[in-house]
Amino acid sequence: MAELLFLSHRVPYPPDKGEKIRAWHILKYLLGSHDVHLGCLADDAADLRQLDELRHLCASVGCFRVSPPLQKARALVRMRSGRPLTLDVFHNGALKQWVAQTLRGGRISRIFVFSSAMAGYVQNYHDCPRILDMVDIDSEKWRAYAPYHRWPMRALYAREADTLLALERQLVREFDSTLFVSEAEATKFLTLAPESENRIGWIDNGVDLERFSPKHTFASPFSNDSINIVFTGTMNYWPNIDAVTWFAETVLPLIRQKHPSANFYIIGGMPSRAVMRLRKTAGIIVTGRVPDIRAFIAHCDVAVAPLRIARGTQNKILEAMAMARPVVTTPEGFEGLRAMPGRDLLVAKAPDAIARSITDVLEYRYPNLGSAARKAVEQYHDWQRTLPALDTWIAPRSGNYSKRKLISAVE
Repeated sequence: MAELLFLSHRVPYPPDKGEKIRAWHILKYLLGSHDVHLGCLADDAADLRQLDELRHLCASVGCFRVSPPLQKARALVRMRSGRPLTLDVFHNGALKQWVAQTLRGGRISRIFVFSSAMAGYVQNYHDCPRILDMVDIDSEKWRAYAPYHRWPMRALYAREADTLLALERQLVREFDSTLFVSEAEATKFLTLAPESENRIGWIDNGVDLERFSPKHTFASPFSNDSINIVFTGTMNYWPNIDAVTWFAETVLPLIRQKHPSANFYIIGGMPSRAVMRLRKTAGIIVTGRVPDIRAFIAHCDVAVAPLRIARGTQNKILEAMAMARPVVTTPEGFEGLRAMPGRDLLVAKAPDAIARSITDVLEYRYPNLGSAARKAVEQYHDWQRTLPALDTWIAPRSGNYSKRKLISAVE
C-alpha cells in the first residue's frame, strides 16, 4: 500500500474528547488504504499508555511528550513579530527530527496534517501532495476569546487571531488541499480568505452510532426523584468553562423557579477552579471524569450545550442526539450541524429563551425530539457516510485547481 505521513497535535487515541475523535476516525479510515506513519505529541502522560494500540495499527509511530505550560512559556519567550504563538506552542525538536527522517528516501506518497498547528513540520516539504485538515478556523476562536478577557490577555488573543489568520491563508495557498469540519466553517473561511475558493472543502464530523446508541442499557447515576440536566465536555477548556458558568448564573435559576428539583450535572475531566466553585450553588453537581458518560446521557432529561463561543461541530451534541436525548443549544453550538431546529433539537440564545426551551422539554411539549435527533445523525453524521469524501482529497495531485469546487461529504 501507499505510505502516508499523518501528523497530529495530540495522540489520536482513545477517541474520548474533542479533536481526538475526528483525528482517530480519519486515521482509522486512512489505515484502510495506506501504510500510515503517525507523528504526534502527547500532552498527557496517560496518552502514552495508548501507544501500543497505535503501533499495532501503524507502520511506525513517533510520539513525543510535551508539557503544555512549558511549551506556552517557551512560545512567549520566542515571540516575534508576525509569527503566531501556536506554531511554537506545538513545536518539538524531537518530532521535527522524526518527521525529517520519515520523509528521507521518498517513500511517503501523501502527507495528512491534522490542524494548522502541525503544518510547520512539513511546510517546506514539496515532494508529495499535502492535505491539511484545519478542522476549525483557530484564528476566529482567539478573536472570539478577546472580548471576554482583560488586558493583557485581550491584546494577546487579538494578536494571535491576526497572526494565525495570516498563517492559515498562507497554508491554504501552499497545501494541495485544505479541509474543514463543516460547510459552515468552510464558508466562513471563504469570507476571510476569498482567494481560497477553489482550494478548500469539508468533511462533516460524525458520531460513533454503535457506541452512542439508545439500545444500550445503563444503570442510572441519578436519584429517582430529580430532574437532570447534563453538560459534557473537557472542563479546563475555556469555552466550556464559560458555557457552564453562564448557564449556572443566568439560566438554571429560571428553570428552578418552575422545577425546584432540577439538577445541573457538569460532566468531564480536569474541571477548572471556576467550575469547581459552582458546586457551592444549589442544584449543581461537578462530577469530574466519569467511567462512562453514556450512563449520564442515557438517563438525563435534557442535554444542554449553552456555548457562547464555539467553532466547528460539537461532539457533545452529536453524542446526545445519537443516544436519542433531547438537546438544547445556542446558535453558536448549533453551527455546523446538519439538523433542523424545532424538530431534531432546540436552539435558543437568550437566557430566558433557553430556560423556556428546557422547560418545554421537561413538560413533554416535544415528545419526539429524541427520536428525531437520532434519525438526523444517522442520516447526516454517520462516519461511514462522511469519511468516503476523503478519497476526493487524497487523490493524486492534479496541478489544476481551477475546476475544484467545495465538496461536501453528504450531497
